Parts: sequence; structure tokens; C-alpha cells
Amino acid sequence: MKAAVLAAYRRIAPSVRETPVEYSAELGAWLKLEHLQHTGSFKFRGASNKIALLSPQEAAAGVMAASNGNHGLAVAAAAREHGIAAEIFLSEHVSPAKARRIEALGAQIRRVGANPLEAECAARAAASESGKVFISPYNDLDVIAGQGTIAVEMERQFPALDAVFAAVGGGGLIGGIGAYLKSVAPDTEIVGCWPENSPVLHRCLEAGRIVEVSERPTLSESTAGGLEPGSVTLELCDLVIDRSVLVGEDEILAAMRRVLEAEHWLIEGAAAVAVAAFLKTAERYQGKTVAVVLCGRNLSEPVLRRLTAAAMER
Repeated sequence: MKAAVLAAYRRIAPSVRETPVEYSAELGAWLKLEHLQHTGSFKFRGASNKIALLSPQEAAAGVMAASNGNHGLAVAAAAREHGIAAEIFLSEHVSPAKARRIEALGAQIRRVGANPLEAECAARAAASESGKVFISPYNDLDVIAGQGTIAVEMERQFPALDAVFAAVGGGGLIGGIGAYLKSVAPDTEIVGCWPENSPVLHRCLEAGRIVEVSERPTLSESTAGGLEPGSVTLELCDLVIDRSVLVGEDEILAAMRRVLEAEHWLIEGAAAVAVAAFLKTAERYQGKTVAVVLCGRNLSEPVLRRLTAAAMER
């Protein structure tokens, strides 16, 4: 996987933004500012790598994807950059504002299903029937390699790194980061972070197989949804994740508010999951170099209203 990540890094370097790291004295950790990436999340890396690898025939046919929002934005933007048509399947879970942003990038929208997994399965089936390439948000090694380019930057930005905290949805982000760091810095602890209301991959890892997991609404909208059958991330994440931390909704909201007040950065719930997980376990990492990945900034309107109300309570 190391070679694939390095190849992806070279391939997408002209398109992606190398995001900085900054130390937050308020939090006591380094922050990898991936919320400053194009389209507002790390997803642009994986989408850019996958689209750059398409053959001329595949590019001419166009691509399909399914998304909670961030992956759709990334695929739409990367496809537009390469002059490729894109169709994005969205479930009812995705906010109207994110859907409008995807359309503004030139992609066609199709609303399918009540949850992200239903949209994902429908998009894969439609792509297979049409002969178009389906770009999974996580179940694709090319996409995972693209996400892993974050770790290539972090290796250069940190002389030594004791731990990395990252939110987990389908597992593409932490799988890519973990796969690369385990090859170049095996002592770095990879910490997977989940909302208690949607610990899908965490429960699958516990079971040793993909299982159906009951979910409740969460502020971490980008990590919500079931795992596609046969996903490559199950085995990969089992290999690379060293520790798992689950956080509650109050902890996620408090982390969003704390980052906003301390650093003046607006981050989405998924990014706050990683922050909340670090704060919950901070004593364990005193005196160590820890990086928390701020994976995105694309809040839905309801989540933004909750954050605003919470900030005004102070």
C-alpha cells in the first residue's frame, strides 16, 4: 500500500492542496487542517486519484458515485477538472445545501433511498448496468491510496509522531493514513474515532465481519451509514487501527464549539469526533506528539444551527 500511496501523492500533487499543521495550545494537540482542502474535506484526494487513473474510454463514459455529501462534492469537482461527466446518488440523509453545491460543480444529482447504504448500492448497480465506473467513498483501493497522501505530508511535517486521531465512517481515511504510517513509522499509534450513535465499522471489526448495525442520528453526518458488503476497509482497518474511542453527541458538540472558540475554525461533526476522542483520552498522551485530523468543514444547516445555539449559551 505504501507504493500506491506514494504514487497517488505524485499523481494528484498538482490538484490537491497540501494542508498545514498547527499546534493548538488550547487543545494540547497538533491539528492537521484537512478542512482547508478543496471542497472542504479530505475526500478530494481520493476522488482526484481515482479519476486521474481512468482510461480515456472510462473518462468518456463518465462516472457515478454515492455520497453523504463530501464525497459527492469531491467527485464532482475532480470530474469537472478533468472534463468528465459525473452523476451522484444521494439519500434523504444528505442536506439540500450539500446537494445544491454538488450540482453547482456540474454533477447530476439522483435522490435514492432513505440512508447512505441504499444510495451506495443503487449507484453501484446503475454503474454496472451502464458500464460507467463507480467511485466508492471508501471501498476502493485507489480512493484509499488518495486519502493516504495525508500521511505522506504528515511524515514530512512531523519529525516524530506518537499518535494520530481520525474519525471513521467507511474506513477509507484512517485506512489510507494507517497503511502508510505503519510502513514508515510503525510505532505511531492509529486511533479510530466513532460517534456512539453510529459505530458501524467499529462493530463490524468487533464481529470480524460486516454486520448490520443499528444507528441513531448523529452530528457526525459524514461518518454515518452502513458498510457495503465485501468492503476492503474491514480487513485494512483491522490491521492498522491500534485503539478505538467512541464519543457521545454532547462531546462532539462541545468539541465543535471549543475549536470554534479557541481557533476560530468551523468544523463539521466528523472532524469534531476526532477532537472529542482526543480530549476524552488526553491524559494518556501527556508529553507526546499527537495529531488530530480535522477532516472537513461542511456542516448541514441543522448542525450549524445547533452549534450556533450552543455557542450563544456561553
